[in-house]
Amino acid sequence: MAKIVVSFLLVLCANVFAAQNNVLNVDRAIPNSMHLSFPNDNNITPKKSDFSILNYVLMSNEEGERWAVITLTNLASGKRELNQEHLLALFADGSRLTPSEFKLGFNGKQTQSVTVSFTEHKFPILSVYSSNDQ
Repeated sequence: MAKIVVSFLLVLCANVFAAQNNVLNVDRAIPNSMHLSFPNDNNITPKKSDFSILNYVLMSNEEGERWAVITLTNLASGKRELNQEHLLALFADGSRLTPSEFKLGFNGKQTQSVTVSFTEHKFPILSVYSSNDQ
């Protein structure tokens, strides 16, 4: 009986520890004015859009998941749809990636926040940008 209780407690502790590794933490803020100059040999750029990023908060967990809460404004007077192709993240190894698939509708001149996933990556995100923020 004691072995069963100990085994149960070990499984329970392992599950609690695993759940704690999934928790997202806000990463240290990097000023938007910081100039980064990684080469972009493949000319990876976000799709042209009418969206401008006002600010973003970067988050990650110990498993390497990378997330961002991004606040954007639709600069156009008409309705527009934001999707993953309009955004890029610059990682600390110089790579650039779009977030996981998503869509968000905007009215003209509207500002909204969206939380997006950049999946798992070994290196942290340094910045997030649209075609109007480069």
